[in-house]
Amino acid sequence: MTERPVPARPGRGAGRARLAEILRVDHAGELGAVHIYRGQQAVLGKARGHERVAGQLAEMEGHEAVHLARFDALLNEHRVRPTLLAPLWRAAGFALGAGTALLGDKAAHACTEAVETVIEGHYAAQIAELKDRDPALAAELAVFRDEELSHRDIARDEGAREAPGYPLLAALIRAGCKTAIRISEKI
Repeated sequence: MTERPVPARPGRGAGRARLAEILRVDHAGELGAVHIYRGQQAVLGKARGHERVAGQLAEMEGHEAVHLARFDALLNEHRVRPTLLAPLWRAAGFALGAGTALLGDKAAHACTEAVETVIEGHYAAQIAELKDRDPALAAELAVFRDEELSHRDIARDEGAREAPGYPLLAALIRAGCKTAIRISEKI
């Protein structure tokens, strides 16, 4: 499920403005992802019988932290401000992670599966948009996308779709992600 690339805008400074949107939203997404995993680990990290899942979550958070650090550097390099909603995304990510983890391992995995499905399409559209204009950034995004797909696949293998109320839970999370993407590009 790939989003369509945003067509190039005409006008002076349009390319820089679009790059700022891309970097801002990707930074926000990685920030949210780190906090989702932190929320899940806050619930499952020390719970008896969840050690394997907690280890998976910690490893995935580590990948997201690397992505976030790279976007921190790119924001600084290109003099782009992060989203003004970063504090909200931190809190919302943690709450989403903790809330789904309270529903159990499968619901935590359903959260990962839903988020990473949206992010894969989002990154794919950006890669298509940037492949000719900024091939180096497109290549970096492709690496990140592949890691996100790995997270999604792990979640599916762990029974994400067996979570209680999976269709509704996944639909709500995907809708929330898409909304957060649109808002974070601009604000």
